[in-house]
This record gives sequence, structure tokens and C-alpha cells, in this order.
Amino acid sequence: MSANVVLVHGAWADGSSWTKVIDGLRVNGVMAVAAPLPLTSLPEDVAALDRTLEHVDGPVVLVGHAYSGAVISSTEDKNVAALVYVAALAPDEGETVADVFYRAEPHPQAPEIGPDSHGLIWLPEDAFATAFAQHATPAEQAVLAATQRPIAAESIGVQLMRPAWKDRPSWFLVAEDDRMIPAETQQFMAKRMGARVRTAPVDHVPMVTAPDTVVDIIMEAVGEVG
Repeated sequence: MSANVVLVHGAWADGSSWTKVIDGLRVNGVMAVAAPLPLTSLPEDVAALDRTLEHVDGPVVLVGHAYSGAVISSTEDKNVAALVYVAALAPDEGETVADVFYRAEPHPQAPEIGPDSHGLIWLPEDAFATAFAQHATPAEQAVLAATQRPIAAESIGVQLMRPAWKDRPSWFLVAEDDRMIPAETQQFMAKRMGARVRTAPVDHVPMVTAPDTVVDIIMEAVGEVG
């Protein structure tokens, strides 16, 4: 039985960020669902993912981008057979998203971010072209900026329990041109989790700017667990 794929968006994005990957997987005969996260807290995001997983037959290859690396690491759903991290954050037990996000010196063009009066973190509009999706077209950058979803600051301060990557096979796509999460940090996390690592000269959102690269690593996981 072939595995199904659940795609999980990160901060400042939504499920539409996976559009090109969903199409690429469909061409390969693989069903994919994009899980909607509220980005209001890590526990609420994990609960939202689990609600999506209830509607997907197993086995499941779970794919997380950026912040949602922590989300896919926190689910206890038994149908999850493998994890794929795409330029993602993968805290260890007792660590927070902030711990790994700020582990290395930021890229010179990384934006300065902080919570507003509502405790929400927004990405400055110009950051989509300079750091978040510098390889995207101007039209794509404009859409990403216009549709961004802020993340609650408290989401990145929650300590993880035992992460799922300690008990399941994992893959990690390291984005070498990432200006949001340094490639050095991604390599550190991937090595620590014993993931099968693929590197590519892509920016922070390869699902938008290099979807074939993302599809390839997901298909590798699907082929192995399916």
C-alpha cells in the first residue's frame, strides 16, 4: 500500500504554499493533504495536525516546513511512518523552537522580528523578497506577503517532549541559501536526528521556488515506507 502525504506549513504561510508540491505528488500518483495550522500555540497546532491526520488513511509521510518541524515532531499519531523536514526546525526534548532558531548568527539580510501588541509575530513585507523567498518571482513574493499568517510568540517558547524523529525514519532537505534558518543550523539538526540528508542551493521556501526538489525527497520517503 502506498503511503499518503500530509504537508504542514510553517509560520507566515498557509497550505497554499504547498500548491506546486501537491501537483507534483499527484503526477506521481501520491495523494497529499495540506494541514491547516492556526499558529496560535504549539499544542494547538499539534492538535490541528492530529485532526487532519484523523481523515487520512495510513501509512503517512508527514512533511514539515520551518516552524512546523516542531509540530510534526510532536504528534503521537500511530499512522505516521516517516518524517520529512524541509528547511525545518527540529528541537530535541526540552528544547524550544526559539532555542534552535537562534542557535547560529543570523544571515545579514534576515529580518528583525518581534511580537506586536497582540503577541503575534509578523514578517516585514520587504523580507519576503530579501530573506523569506528571494528565489521566487516578484509575483510570488507579493502573494506570499499578502497572504502571510502571523505566528503567536508563545508558540516558539514551548519545550518539546520526546520528538517523533527519535522513533521514526526521517529525511531532511537542507536549504543552502536559506536566509531565515542558517544552513549550518539545519545541518546540525539533521545530523543530530540521524536523518537522511539532501542539500540543495534553494531558499527558505523550496516548496514554492524549487518544488521538484521537495517532491523528490518526499517520494524517496514514500517509496521506502510504502
